Amino acid sequence: MNFRLEPGASLVVATHNNGKLAEISIMLAPYHINCLGAASLGLAEPEESADDFVGNARVKALAAARASQMPALADDSGFCVAALGGAPGLHSARWAGPARDFDLAMRKVRDALGASPDDRAWFICALCLGWPDGRTASFQGRVDGRFAWPPRGDAGFGYDPVFVPAGDTRSYAEMGVQAKEADSHRARAFAQLARACLPARA
Repeated sequence: MNFRLEPGASLVVATHNNGKLAEISIMLAPYHINCLGAASLGLAEPEESADDFVGNARVKALAAARASQMPALADDSGFCVAALGGAPGLHSARWAGPARDFDLAMRKVRDALGASPDDRAWFICALCLGWPDGRTASFQGRVDGRFAWPPRGDAGFGYDPVFVPAGDTRSYAEMGVQAKEADSHRARAFAQLARACLPARA
């Protein structure tokens, strides 16, 4: 089954999160792909009803692909903390509430940890490329590190200010987009997708 996009193809990025849209658009820039944000097309956000990251990414990709009649790329990612049994995980966005207040979400993680000495944490990203005919191709990346408090940096989004990847001393939000995307959870998933589904780089 062919999952490869042709040069010059239009692709819907199935997110209403401007931070994710910016990062994914930067990654796609060298591949001759025309990116369209779901919000700019007026696409609704589907209910994320699956029980894992890949499943939720597939739900979003297929909803956007069928609504737009174009291929669509969806991301489902989460921040996971070992001492919380992997939470917030699939519910990372929900911890931020209806207003998507990630300052609140990060504080909730800190409060839930209490006096636990275990600061192990990781980010997971699942990417799914979906077509209007129902075909999908999914890829997953993970980066391990630790939960850091208080939040540091202002260059990221979501939980970036409280995550320090293994082997580094900076939070994701202190790195800036280019340094973060050199080897983030999203970059690792995207590298797999690029090999399988994208045309040659410019």
